[in-house]
Amino acid sequence: GPCTSLSPGGWPPILDLPISKKIPGSIWFSIKVLLFLFLYIWVRAAFPRYRYDQLMGPGRKVFLPLSLARVVPVSGVLVTFRWLP
Repeated sequence: GPCTSLSPGGWPPILDLPISKKIPGSIWFSIKVLLFLFLYIWVRAAFPRYRYDQLMGPGRKVFLPLSLARVVPVSGVLVTFRWLP
């Protein structure tokens, strides 16, 4: 319900077509809720669940070195253009 209310516009139809105005808002809301439920269940079934240690591995091995390597060029740009005090 909250996803449907906030994301695709709530109870009105998504497209402003004459035929879609004949369907009541409660039916549109129900269709959108069912669509969100289907997408949620589909994504949960399609992608594996990662454990916490599996999520921390890329952060430690990939993203930390990349962010530390980015410090040098960014500081060089800031010093070159005198954006640092």
